[in-house]
Amino acid sequence: MNSLDICIVEDERFQREMLGDFLAKEGHRIAEAERGEEALELLAQGSFDLLLIDYRIPGMNGIEVLREAKRLNPEIDAVIITAYGTIETAVAAMKAGAADYITKPVDLDELTILIARIADRRRLIRENQMLRHELKAKGVSSDTIRHRSRKMTELINLAGRIAPSLATVLIRGETGTGKELFARLIHSLSPRADRPIITVNCAAIPETLLESELFGHEKGAFTGAVQRRIGKFEQADGGTLFLDEIGELSMPVQAKLLRFLQEREFQRVGGDRTLKADVRILSATHQDLELRVKEGSFREDLFYRINVVTMHIPPLRERREDIPVLLDHFLQRFARENRKPMEGMSREARDLLLKYDYPGNVRELENIMERAVVVSRGSVISLEDLPFPQVECEEQGGAEGEGGLLREALESLERRMIRDSLEAAGYNQSQAARQLGLSERMLRYKIKKYGLK
Repeated sequence: MNSLDICIVEDERFQREMLGDFLAKEGHRIAEAERGEEALELLAQGSFDLLLIDYRIPGMNGIEVLREAKRLNPEIDAVIITAYGTIETAVAAMKAGAADYITKPVDLDELTILIARIADRRRLIRENQMLRHELKAKGVSSDTIRHRSRKMTELINLAGRIAPSLATVLIRGETGTGKELFARLIHSLSPRADRPIITVNCAAIPETLLESELFGHEKGAFTGAVQRRIGKFEQADGGTLFLDEIGELSMPVQAKLLRFLQEREFQRVGGDRTLKADVRILSATHQDLELRVKEGSFREDLFYRINVVTMHIPPLRERREDIPVLLDHFLQRFARENRKPMEGMSREARDLLLKYDYPGNVRELENIMERAVVVSRGSVISLEDLPFPQVECEEQGGAEGEGGLLREALESLERRMIRDSLEAAGYNQSQAARQLGLSERMLRYKIKKYGLK
């Protein structure tokens, strides 16, 4: 666990000292305060990562201490300690900026897990900030990969750690998840950033031409080869070569690629001269390469060569926190590109877009938003601007009474989203409600409505 500077604000001496001794043994640096005013004095004099605040303390209560602490240090984390009868008050404190709450008597195992989660999140934030500074120094936008989810933050931080190395990287994920964006991010952060990154989509080039595309060819090497051609390896010399859909390579091309990775040597098609190139290989695939290896259509030795570091890009349905960010980004982008002033989208349209599963991932979301901006009759995107079958059924009068296909689809999506949020929050209704943007009362109503337990 990363050690934190923790201030314990608790008027009961035994409880305060017990927590302090326990957390000190866990490796944290501890300060103690009996009253809120004393804690704020300590905070003004030094820097803390975390406040453990008992809600019921003399003088300023826990919420007041929290608000003032956030004013002094907006980045500080806080955990409210509350009795069983004051859970609602603790939730109110969390809305004021607390990271979480824990009930008395304090379960030390639960406290350890909670603090470890906070420490891990703070580490990710620090790494992300350092990465943004590095990108800014290199003149690269850190907003290329729009995200809010923890999964994507971790992947971006991983890209920053592996970028300075020479290691080959295999980027895996479904079509449309943004694998090429990560390849470009790695290149931008590497010492090769001032040299080119050359991208080859192995699935888009006919098999008969792919070898020549990659390694080049000599004049007369085959019919139509009227002059020497420089391949992508030579073009990328000193830089990075990104092989998208590497699973599409034929066995002969796989053999030549393996030789390059082992010896850093290759030959042009039809040539006998051995050439060298200083190229870092990044590759991507949506295929199950392990299965391809078992079937004998992908070389096992090549698989291990390209798979020194693996990055798994999750599909959009597994990181729904990113959808609102992407929606707003694409709305603004396509409004600007089409010179069409857009104010936003209707609540119904936004709800449907937030709950859709996007089998085509970010690429599909991008296409949906471009179409919606282009076909929209006004400045607000509505349901009729979205290319979903259930919307078309509504337009054709397919709705019956208060039901209808669209209503059923929305309720089905809402039920699944609530269920997924509850599971992700460990069935903590307070956390699930915050994630969904609902009040706890509304969440309880919907849990009962959909028969969720």
